[in-house]
Amino acid sequence: MKKSTYLLSLLLLGTGLVTVKAQTQTEKQIYPIVTVPIPKEIALEVGGMTFLPNDELAVATRKGEVWIITNPYMKNGQQPKYRLFAHGMHEVLGLNYIKGDIYLTQRAEITRLRDLDGDGEADEYSTMYSWPLSGNYHEYAYGPILDKDGNMVVTLNLGWIGYGASLSKWHGWMLKFTPDFKLKPFATGFRSPAAMALNSDGEIFYAENQGDWVGSGSIMHVEEGDFVGNPAGLKWSDEPGSPVKLHKKDIPDTGEPEFEVAKRVPGLKTPSVWIPHSIMGNSTSGILNYSDNGNMGPFKGQLFVGDQSQSNINRVFLEKVKGVYQGVVFPFRRGFSSGILRMNWGSDGSMLVGMTSRGWSSTGKAEYGLQRLTWSGIMPFEVQTVKAQPDGFELEFTMPVDEKTARDASTYKLSTFTYKYHHIYGSPVINQSARSIKAIVVSPDHKRVRLVLDSLKEGYIHEIKMEGLRAENGNIPLLHDYGYYTMNKIPDGEKMALTAENKPIGNAPAAHHKEGMDHHQMGNMPAAGGAVKGNTDVGKHVTEQPENWTKGPDKNIVLGTKPGLKFDITNITLKAGTKVKLTFKNVDDMLHNFVLTTPGSGNAVGEMALKMGLDGEKYDFVPATPKVLAYTVLLQPGKSDTIYFTVPKTPGTYPFICTYPGHYMVMKGQIKVIK
Repeated sequence: MKKSTYLLSLLLLGTGLVTVKAQTQTEKQIYPIVTVPIPKEIALEVGGMTFLPNDELAVATRKGEVWIITNPYMKNGQQPKYRLFAHGMHEVLGLNYIKGDIYLTQRAEITRLRDLDGDGEADEYSTMYSWPLSGNYHEYAYGPILDKDGNMVVTLNLGWIGYGASLSKWHGWMLKFTPDFKLKPFATGFRSPAAMALNSDGEIFYAENQGDWVGSGSIMHVEEGDFVGNPAGLKWSDEPGSPVKLHKKDIPDTGEPEFEVAKRVPGLKTPSVWIPHSIMGNSTSGILNYSDNGNMGPFKGQLFVGDQSQSNINRVFLEKVKGVYQGVVFPFRRGFSSGILRMNWGSDGSMLVGMTSRGWSSTGKAEYGLQRLTWSGIMPFEVQTVKAQPDGFELEFTMPVDEKTARDASTYKLSTFTYKYHHIYGSPVINQSARSIKAIVVSPDHKRVRLVLDSLKEGYIHEIKMEGLRAENGNIPLLHDYGYYTMNKIPDGEKMALTAENKPIGNAPAAHHKEGMDHHQMGNMPAAGGAVKGNTDVGKHVTEQPENWTKGPDKNIVLGTKPGLKFDITNITLKAGTKVKLTFKNVDDMLHNFVLTTPGSGNAVGEMALKMGLDGEKYDFVPATPKVLAYTVLLQPGKSDTIYFTVPKTPGTYPFICTYPGHYMVMKGQIKVIK
């Protein structure tokens, strides 16, 4: 830790927390990551994790094994010990210790494991319930978790045949099982529900991934009879016991915002919190409630949400408005070694993070991993909560804010946007517009700031940026200065009215009015966008053969994709000046493009694409930079694009990558140019 850039003074408070007076804070300083070593002979591709009563950690893998890890905390400097408890199962993607037994969900069933002779290995593998399979690779199964009534909960993935399809019964559903394992269909509309968890009130939330009918990743509150968006599972809505009565024909495919469609389709449930694609993550994974078991700073009662593709954890604050959950997502911790899938609280309050990059590669380069996230005790300067008001938001902070920057109009940028609801894979950002700040209200203790806006947009995501805000002591910037609030319902109540002298009139909200909060009227705010602009040079995306190519192209190249974020051709040798016709065919189940870069620029261009913000998809995630030489559009699964370009005259190695956020780390190749 560098004193010149970080530590100025430490003050130990009576609460046991440490407040830092500093110029900067970093995730690494506040939330250290400790790697739990894994023996070389064990491929710990984590699919599920659960703690046992003796504080051993059970880990299930996608290869169908269950390992028991003793001392995952490495107490007293001792290395963890691994023993194989069970094996020979099919892609275990959930694990739980329930009433004295280990239960897991593999591809086709809920399985109970028992060690009958006490030798530390499972002797009995019991099928508690099984469901049919079509054999499609995408029919993953997750769980079980226990609901507040003691029922086991499982979710089943849709298959993939160029689009999501329920190829066998109950896929695309959340199922409940009574203690005697009687099936109860609970809800449908799921696409790829990789994780579930209960919040502090015992209500079920699940994590969804972008795809057809899903514009972006999200977490969603699920109640019996809900339809959560993807129509494929409605195939089984007439089955006995189904609480869902909708049919596929009831779901319009118009590309309108999902919130608007839900007004006309009773039973359609929209996300509690959208997790904007490419900005906050690509593949929403584990959910962990910050309960009393954890020790991760001042965010008790909030949810931590992992991402498999971007190897990061986000933080979600939820509130209920008019009986509906909504809330805000902020970044929390990046830099994990592989793709995050599962998270559990350890007995010491640390977070055990289980990872795998298998199938869909991750920005964390390791194939798999197990790490512990800890809290240093340093108080981060963060937005602790964001609560909707009738005319804006109230932001509560973990430290008092500097009044000057808190009241400065240029500190904040707010905009609203949403996604299309349609059968097409994913969605660009649509209906984006700026919000204007009319007043900024700072509480006497400087812990809360109220932003009074010109208007709110029900059903929309509200981007809140606070780049200029500083803490009251030490000129500390926010550790994370942006978040995204999903406004499902606008609260009732009196809006704050202002006189010409910028004072509240009428019945302003009592809490603010009585405390004598200061008011400062502001003008319009600019729209918030990405830090990197998108490419507008049409000469880099030429889709018709140039007129001066009278003899046609010198070389025809057909480039495709392979599973695991790969091009099917990664090494191409061409002579300088070659006229190339390249057709890129996306036969994968994710979005991809082809971007040719200057020598040594592949990673730099990929990193620029990550910083394009909300405008990224509009520009095919191709940044405006001379480092880009040629590119295709961003392709839906099953689509293709043909481009024409001339190979540079300078010999060298020219990388080509997919710039869809996170893909560039692994989805790459090169054109070797020779004389």
